[in-house]
Amino acid sequence: MTSVSRRTFLEALGAIGGSAALRAATGTAAISSVSRPVLAADHSDTLGFRTATELASMIRAKKISSVELTQYFIDRIEKFDQGLNAVVVRDFDHALEAARKADALLARGDGMGPLHGLPMTIKESFDIAGLPTSWGIPAFEENIARRDSDVVERYKAAGAHFIGKTNVPLALGDFQSYNDIYGQTGNPWDTQRTPGGSSGGTAATLAAGLTGLDSGSDIGGSIRNPSHYCGVYGHKPTWEIISGRGHSLPGRYAAPDLAVVGPMARSADDLALALDVIAGPQELNAAGWQLRLPEPRHRSIKDFRVAVWASDEMSPAGSQVANRIQEVADLLARRGATVSDTARPDFSAKESHDTYMSLLLSFLSVSLTPENYAASKERAASFDRNDTTSEAMQARATVLDHREWLGFHNNRARIRHQWKSFFDQWDIVLCPISVTTAFPHDHSPKNDRTIVVDGVETPYWDQLFWAGLATMPFLPSTVFPTGVAEDGLPVGLQAIGAEYNDRTTIEFSRLVAQEIGGFVPPPGFPD
Repeated sequence: MTSVSRRTFLEALGAIGGSAALRAATGTAAISSVSRPVLAADHSDTLGFRTATELASMIRAKKISSVELTQYFIDRIEKFDQGLNAVVVRDFDHALEAARKADALLARGDGMGPLHGLPMTIKESFDIAGLPTSWGIPAFEENIARRDSDVVERYKAAGAHFIGKTNVPLALGDFQSYNDIYGQTGNPWDTQRTPGGSSGGTAATLAAGLTGLDSGSDIGGSIRNPSHYCGVYGHKPTWEIISGRGHSLPGRYAAPDLAVVGPMARSADDLALALDVIAGPQELNAAGWQLRLPEPRHRSIKDFRVAVWASDEMSPAGSQVANRIQEVADLLARRGATVSDTARPDFSAKESHDTYMSLLLSFLSVSLTPENYAASKERAASFDRNDTTSEAMQARATVLDHREWLGFHNNRARIRHQWKSFFDQWDIVLCPISVTTAFPHDHSPKNDRTIVVDGVETPYWDQLFWAGLATMPFLPSTVFPTGVAEDGLPVGLQAIGAEYNDRTTIEFSRLVAQEIGGFVPPPGFPD
């Protein structure tokens, strides 16, 4: 990595598997270089590609029954998923039973929540009572959940039901989604390429039109990079505004540092709806606090103040991604938004990334085997205590004592304050989440992997920089599609906002879609 010891990160991961330079705000031309596939008329009208908001409205209006819609998605899974392998746990009989109950309730005019009768899927790592939760780890293949996770409970309370669960990488630790239990998931745009990870099955299922709605989890971009690779929407929320209870393996009870759970969908409207449904405290906190997220800061593109961070020496973005950010930024300026290429918070990118990686590696080290922990501790001891190089710091991060962890936690608190000051002046940071479009499947040893960025082999984990930019300081981030690149694959961009301004990043994504179009189905998945 540019400033982080890749070996140290892999050892831990393997154990668990400024001033503003403003553009002129004139002109009305749309982005001319954003290319989109030509769709047959019936393809764009495919029921499977409608938003969850539209589908739930159709059920309430009795234009389609819940049973009909559930069977429709079941049929699509059986027809198309063989080539994708995205919906790896299927619960069709129970889903149809729930759909019949939803139709009966609707006939009586009872119990109509905002997602009444909607069939959906969810990432395999969320508990659904009676179904396996393994995280792709063979030792947990027979781990059957006894209770629904809080997210699942809240979706069900809103009227949704579940037809299955979607694939993940081993221990949720990869930019790809494959494991020895369920196998490999392909990207609907090109099955020889990754759909992302760890919520890769979720993104592929949404993109292929096999579900109405889904949710994922994120500590290193696991909601955001699959959304980018597959051309869908994903929201990494402010830390702890959505309960993660039931998104864990046996024996884990404490809310993990950095990690969040959040919605993934085919529209920003669906993200907003799902956030309303699932946001709120976990049961240990419910007696003492309530959540009141601020309304979006603005309702028009022209009112937004956008800081553009198109690339960084810590993780240089490939030209297809960096150019797309510039194209979108130029469009925003023409629509009247205040846009800057130079506005930055008052800390160094390296400092932010080192703090993120130290906290991340400390989190991952909890799952180190005794042997790997001993090796990591020996390696950390090989550096002089006064050595402050990134390699030394990251080596020590895997075996932090509590005093050292508190030091990095204090760095985070200071950086959070600096972000707060920055977001007093700016509304959105527009940046990448991954530096290339979806890359080919690579099952080689993780310490040997690279990705090719504009013809240059780059360390596989370098792009964690873009994930950590929002993760470490607990900021909300929405990834939204912007069409396909020159290579025919989707490009998604990341909109980062101030803490608890989740509705602002989602609304910004919705408004951008009005300008350039939103979700586009991949070719090859008609009715």
